[in-house]
Amino acid sequence: MKLAEKVAVITGGGSGIGRAAAILMAQEGAKVAIIDRTLETAQETVRQLINEGGSGLAIAADVADSEHMQQAFETIFDEYQRIDIVFANAGINGIWSPVEEIELDEWDRTINTNLTGTFLTVKYAVPHLKKQGGSIVITSSINGTRSFKKVGATAYACSKAAQVALAKMLALELSSSHIRVNVICPGGVLTAIDQSTIKRHLDRIPVAPDSIKDMIPLTDNTAGSSEEVAQLVLFLVSDTSNFITGTEVWIDGGGSLI
Repeated sequence: MKLAEKVAVITGGGSGIGRAAAILMAQEGAKVAIIDRTLETAQETVRQLINEGGSGLAIAADVADSEHMQQAFETIFDEYQRIDIVFANAGINGIWSPVEEIELDEWDRTINTNLTGTFLTVKYAVPHLKKQGGSIVITSSINGTRSFKKVGATAYACSKAAQVALAKMLALELSSSHIRVNVICPGGVLTAIDQSTIKRHLDRIPVAPDSIKDMIPLTDNTAGSSEEVAQLVLFLVSDTSNFITGTEVWIDGGGSLI
């Protein structure tokens, strides 16, 4: 199996891409620790792993809270005595609104969850990864990296662009420790992230409807699945990609090319 004897940590592993990646990694032999804001959803993922013959650990933590994340990684290391893989996947869409109507606390919540949460995940994982090397994968988005048509999603797009810069900086910094850092940029994928979206007065932003219409040319506008994205994550965390670091990969059926 590709991940035999490896320990993987997944944030936002209670649903969507995180859960699909957890299942796939467990099937390939990894022990998987799930960090999620809601303990019940993390436990649901772990139950599924166990039912399929794998093993897992569920932890409730806010990725934007330093104390939460420090304790989470201490708990994981105490349980498994190593960490090899980190999938920094937790994120929210946040507020989508004309820029003059975005409140500071709304901006901060999106940036803190998506960017600071990624930073804290990596910060507390790296001391463990440095012991033997490993792989970090960060979930960014087509938005803010190759597509800019989600008008009003300014905070979200900025946080996603910054994640790519963070990954490239870390790829060089951590290379001597044999830690690879890569980014996935999904788009046109069915997940539950829209549940964290607050859209307000977007009709006040004057844009042509055709210019912001979502299209997926590869599949005739059929959305991708979390399982398809999980296959990409598996590739990037496994030794199959051991010469790839500092790279973003768009997985969107070609939608961001339009």
